[in-house]
Amino acid sequence: MTTLRFVLGDQLTRDISSLRDATPGEDIVLMAEVMEEATYVRHHKQKIAFLFSAMRHFADALRAEGFDVRYIRLDEEAPCASFTDALMSTLSSTNATCVIVTEPGEYRVLEMMRSWEAMAPAPVEIRSDDRFYCSIDDFRRWERGKSSYRLEYFYRDLRRRFDVLMDGADPVGGRWNFDAENRKPWPKKRTPPKRIEFAPDRITKDVLALVAGRFPDHFGDIEAFGWAVTRDDALVALQWFIANALPDFGDHQDAMLAEAPFLYHSMLSPYLNAGLLTAREVVDAAVNAHAHGAVPLHAVEGFVRQILGWREYVRGVYWSRMPEYALTNVLGGDRPLPWFYWSGETDMACVRDVVAMTRRYAYAHHIQRLMVTGALGLLWGVRPAELEEWYLAVYADAFEWVELPNVHGMALYADGGALSSKPYAAGGAYINRMSNYCGGCRFDPKKRTGEDACPFTTLYWDFLMRQDEKLSGNIRLAMPYRALANFSADERAAIRARADAVRDGTSPV
Repeated sequence: MTTLRFVLGDQLTRDISSLRDATPGEDIVLMAEVMEEATYVRHHKQKIAFLFSAMRHFADALRAEGFDVRYIRLDEEAPCASFTDALMSTLSSTNATCVIVTEPGEYRVLEMMRSWEAMAPAPVEIRSDDRFYCSIDDFRRWERGKSSYRLEYFYRDLRRRFDVLMDGADPVGGRWNFDAENRKPWPKKRTPPKRIEFAPDRITKDVLALVAGRFPDHFGDIEAFGWAVTRDDALVALQWFIANALPDFGDHQDAMLAEAPFLYHSMLSPYLNAGLLTAREVVDAAVNAHAHGAVPLHAVEGFVRQILGWREYVRGVYWSRMPEYALTNVLGGDRPLPWFYWSGETDMACVRDVVAMTRRYAYAHHIQRLMVTGALGLLWGVRPAELEEWYLAVYADAFEWVELPNVHGMALYADGGALSSKPYAAGGAYINRMSNYCGGCRFDPKKRTGEDACPFTTLYWDFLMRQDEKLSGNIRLAMPYRALANFSADERAAIRARADAVRDGTSPV
């Protein structure tokens, strides 16, 4: 019996469930670059290049083990249009008697896989993806009976279950959460560390040329490509972060700095989400650094919460509530995504900078995503699906299981609070406090009305008025609604008029 093991581009882990019991010299491994996956959204050029190069390197590593790897390249004379085409073509040219795959990171692809059983000439086994701390079944048991979820309780349960940052039954340091210590703005005279980069090798250069030729109209620059594309280099990136950035990550993880996209952030999410690193080894490395006195507790806890807590949490929400989850639109967002999300052509310095960095690096850190492009989409009232497509397209780490809940539930509150207890709405005052964007911007974050009023500030108060019926009872929004109650009728009317002009393009943005 010969088994065909189909490995996707975000499953580049030797211990992935579809490969764990594979036998070199007997089993066939299939990997495929397919046009459908590269174009169903217009992915950033660097995202496509990162995945294709990492896939080709992984295929070479499997060949070195002795596996027969059938690798279908996009630049072949007869490339495959879809995963289904790749599978059926390979089955027709081999004597494989069964197919083994690991479940994908997107509901759309899972539905595709489920259709293979009926059309394939061999049985298809879909195995669970057990690279995560929490299985989908475990998450469903945890969420049973809950009308809404809260990260904090889920996170504490996983800390206890996997003995992470625990001192017996209690959290190390006597507290579960050090978020209050992790909200400092960037110091004026500090220079962020220079980010580690990886020079493209021959394989990567070939892929970069392929992407530049095949996807010239896709968003993003390709010249600044510096991602790791092998497990060895991803481990180097992990070690660099632990030694050079994690000690200061906690203090400034919410800070934003013009023309400095990385600060002390890890840049590890593409490697985690593609499989070059595992969540457990990343968390263990951070916890061990703290145990040896190299990293303060508030920094390691904040970092661990993002991986052990949030990353696991959004995956559970995605798989327990799809496909219905993506269709919710509780706040009624119905406006098209503004073109400046793609072009960067706006006078809002924060948005212009984040879009420019996203174009150059296929990256922006989590506060730039949540509190700049995400919050603006919320205040603007964009259609959830349009902003979700943008995030999925432009970031190298974006796969739907992690992207959609973050945008749909956290940034846009389109699920009505299933994921997060309040909308992450904020005006220009937040951006001014946490960044240096406003000092060089033509807009004034303190003003709500007038041509020089910050669009964030205007749209924030307009948002609260528009959503009064749905949100005024939210206890976490009690303070701004109390402030809004003191606005005169004339002030409210002026805010509405200015907000309409901003959204309609009759006032500068």
